[in-house]
Amino acid sequence: MFRLSQYMHELAQPTAVGPRRDPPGPVVIWNLIRRCNLTCKHCYSISADTNFPGELDTQAVFTVMDELKRSRVPVLILSGGEPLLRPDIFEISRRSKDMGFYTALSSNGTLITRDNIDRIAQIDYDYVGVSLDGIEGTHDRFRRKDGAFQESLAGIRLCRDLGLKVGVRFTMTQDNAADLPALLKLVEDEGIDRFYFSHLNYAGRGNKNRKDDAQHQLTRWAMDLLFETCLRDLEEGRVREFTTGNNDADGVYFHQWIARRFPEHAEHMRAKLVQWGGNASGVNVANIDNLGNVHPDTMWWHHTLGNVKTRPFGEIWADVSDPLMAGLKARPRQVKGRCGACAHFDICGGNTRVRAQQLTGDAWQEDPACYLDDAEIGLAPDLAGGPRLAVTPYPRRRA
Repeated sequence: MFRLSQYMHELAQPTAVGPRRDPPGPVVIWNLIRRCNLTCKHCYSISADTNFPGELDTQAVFTVMDELKRSRVPVLILSGGEPLLRPDIFEISRRSKDMGFYTALSSNGTLITRDNIDRIAQIDYDYVGVSLDGIEGTHDRFRRKDGAFQESLAGIRLCRDLGLKVGVRFTMTQDNAADLPALLKLVEDEGIDRFYFSHLNYAGRGNKNRKDDAQHQLTRWAMDLLFETCLRDLEEGRVREFTTGNNDADGVYFHQWIARRFPEHAEHMRAKLVQWGGNASGVNVANIDNLGNVHPDTMWWHHTLGNVKTRPFGEIWADVSDPLMAGLKARPRQVKGRCGACAHFDICGGNTRVRAQQLTGDAWQEDPACYLDDAEIGLAPDLAGGPRLAVTPYPRRRA
C-alpha cells in the first residue's frame, strides 16, 4: 500500500530519512467468512450468498488470534465475503480490540444499518472501509444489485455521524474510471476520512475481468488527479488520507510528479520512497482465508502456504521452504524483464507479483501493469530483458 498523504506531507514537514524497518509482524487481512450478500464483478474471493463449509468457528478464531498475538501481528482487518454476516462478528471484534490489535472492518456497507450501528460504534473499530465502485448507476451495475449504492452510502454516513473513522475503497477499471472525479467530490462533500484507490489485481473475478482493466494512460490520469486532490487538501488544511494499492509503481510515478512540480524536494522524496521499499506481499502483509488457509496476501488465494487449523501461523509465515515465500522475502527480490532492470526497483520492489504469475505462469516476470515507459524507468530498448510480453490489454504508451 502506498500512503500518498503521508508522502505529500513531506513537502510541508520533511522528516528524517532512515533505514527501512519492517513491523514486528505482518498486517493480517482475515476473510472470516466467504458468504456475501453481493456478487461483485471484481471480487477476489468469488463470494456468493450461500454458506461455505469448513469455516473456522468462534473458538477456533480465538485460538488463532492468540497465535497471531504471539507472532506480533499488529493489525487485523476483518473481512469477507461480508463479515457482518457472521453471527459472532462483534464477539470477535471485541476480543480483537481487547487484545490490543488495531482492528478494522472491511465491509460492502449495505448491512451497516440503524439496527446494528450502535453495536458497531461500541466496538469502536479503528477503521471501517466500505467499497464504492463509482456513483449510483455504475456502483449498482458492478455490485449487481439495484439500490446497493444508496445502502452503502447510508452505512458510511451512519459510521461517520457516530465518530468512527470511515473510508471509501475504489477499484478502477475502464468501466468505472469516468466516475472517479465525482467519487472524489462525494468523499469531500460527505466529510469522509479516507480514500483508498485500488488498481485491479488479477485474482478471483478480478482475474476473469482483467480484460476490463484500465489502460496505462487512464491509470496515469487517475494518479495525476489523486496527486492534485491530495495536494489541494494539504494546501487548504483538510485532514484526509489518500492511499493506493496493488500497483507499487505509484511510488515511482509520484516521485516523477514531485520532480516536475517541486524539484527542490525530489531528492528527499526519493530517499523517503526508498525507505518505504514498495511491495510487501509475503513480508508485511498476510492473508488468512475463511477456511484457515494462509496466503502471501489476498490476491494469492490460488497459492496456499499452510493452514492455521493444523499449524501455528508464526511457523507458516516464517517458513521459506515454499519457493514463492522464499522469493517474496528475498532482499532484493530476483525479478525479470523490465522490473529487474528498472532504475527505480529500490522504490517499488518489483511491484505486484501475482499479475505476472496470472498472465505468464512465472511470478518473477515483469509486472504487465507497470504504466511507466522505458525512458521513465531508465531503460534503453535493448536493455529491457529480451522480447517484451505480448499482453494485449496493456499496450506500452509514452506520455
